[in-house]
Amino acid sequence: MPEISRFYGIIIYMFYNEHLPPHFHVKYGDSAGVFSIETLSLMNGELPPRALGLVTEWAALHQKELREDWERAVSHRQLEKIPPLK
Repeated sequence: MPEISRFYGIIIYMFYNEHLPPHFHVKYGDSAGVFSIETLSLMNGELPPRALGLVTEWAALHQKELREDWERAVSHRQLEKIPPLK
Protein backbone atom coordinates (compact mmCIF):
# COMPACT_ATOMS: atom_id res chain seq x y z
CA MET A 1 0.00 0.00 0.00
CA PRO A 2 1.84 3.10 -1.21
CA GLU A 3 1.67 5.80 1.45
CA ILE A 4 1.10 9.26 -0.02
CA SER A 5 0.82 11.36 3.15
CA ARG A 6 0.98 11.16 6.94
CA PHE A 7 -0.06 13.71 9.58
CA TYR A 8 -1.34 13.68 13.17
CA GLY A 9 -1.23 9.88 13.25
CA ILE A 10 -3.32 9.64 10.07
CA ILE A 11 -1.90 7.63 7.16
CA ILE A 12 -3.19 8.25 3.62
CA TYR A 13 -2.53 5.70 0.90
CA MET A 14 -3.66 4.37 -2.48
CA PHE A 15 -3.42 0.95 -4.07
CA TYR A 16 -2.53 0.06 -7.63
CA ASN A 17 -5.15 -1.83 -9.72
CA GLU A 18 -8.02 -0.20 -7.82
CA HIS A 19 -11.69 -0.11 -8.72
CA LEU A 20 -13.80 2.95 -9.53
CA PRO A 21 -14.78 5.46 -8.27
CA PRO A 22 -11.45 7.22 -7.65
CA HIS A 23 -10.68 7.02 -3.94
CA PHE A 24 -8.01 6.92 -1.27
CA HIS A 25 -7.61 4.92 1.93
CA VAL A 26 -7.09 6.25 5.44
CA LYS A 27 -5.78 4.53 8.56
CA TYR A 28 -5.91 6.11 11.99
CA GLY A 29 -5.08 3.84 14.92
CA ASP A 30 -7.54 0.95 14.79
CA SER A 31 -9.90 2.87 12.49
CA ALA A 32 -9.90 2.90 8.70
CA GLY A 33 -11.90 4.45 5.90
CA VAL A 34 -12.15 4.93 2.17
CA PHE A 35 -12.81 8.44 0.77
CA SER A 36 -14.09 9.52 -2.62
CA ILE A 37 -11.67 11.86 -4.38
CA GLU A 38 -14.50 13.63 -6.20
CA THR A 39 -16.90 14.24 -3.29
CA LEU A 40 -14.34 14.02 -0.45
CA SER A 41 -16.89 11.97 1.48
CA LEU A 42 -16.32 8.82 3.50
CA MET A 43 -17.52 5.94 1.31
CA ASN A 44 -16.69 3.05 3.59
CA GLY A 45 -15.35 2.49 7.09
CA GLU A 46 -15.36 4.64 10.18
CA LEU A 47 -13.08 7.29 11.67
CA PRO A 48 -13.35 9.33 14.88
CA PRO A 49 -14.96 12.74 14.22
CA ARG A 50 -11.72 14.71 14.68
CA ALA A 51 -9.78 12.47 12.26
CA LEU A 52 -12.67 12.62 9.79
CA GLY A 53 -12.54 16.42 9.86
CA LEU A 54 -8.77 16.54 9.44
CA VAL A 55 -8.83 14.13 6.48
CA THR A 56 -11.64 16.08 4.81
CA GLU A 57 -9.76 19.37 5.30
CA TRP A 58 -6.52 17.87 3.93
CA ALA A 59 -8.29 16.30 0.94
CA ALA A 60 -10.00 19.59 0.04
CA LEU A 61 -6.59 21.29 -0.03
CA HIS A 62 -5.05 18.53 -2.18
CA GLN A 63 -7.87 17.30 -4.39
CA LYS A 64 -5.93 18.04 -7.58
CA GLU A 65 -2.90 16.07 -6.34
CA LEU A 66 -5.17 13.19 -5.30
CA ARG A 67 -6.65 13.06 -8.80
CA GLU A 68 -3.14 13.05 -10.29
CA ASP A 69 -2.00 10.24 -7.98
CA TRP A 70 -5.12 8.23 -8.90
CA GLU A 71 -4.16 8.51 -12.57
CA ARG A 72 -0.63 7.40 -11.72
CA ALA A 73 -1.96 4.41 -9.77
CA VAL A 74 -4.24 3.17 -12.56
CA SER A 75 -1.33 3.62 -15.01
CA HIS A 76 1.00 1.65 -12.68
CA ARG A 77 3.32 4.62 -12.21
CA GLN A 78 4.97 5.67 -8.97
CA LEU A 79 2.75 7.80 -6.75
CA GLU A 80 3.85 11.23 -5.58
CA LYS A 81 3.89 12.20 -1.91
CA ILE A 82 1.37 14.89 -0.96
CA PRO A 83 2.27 17.41 1.76
CA PRO A 84 0.72 16.77 5.18
CA LEU A 85 -1.83 18.98 6.89
CA LYS A 86 -0.07 21.58 9.02
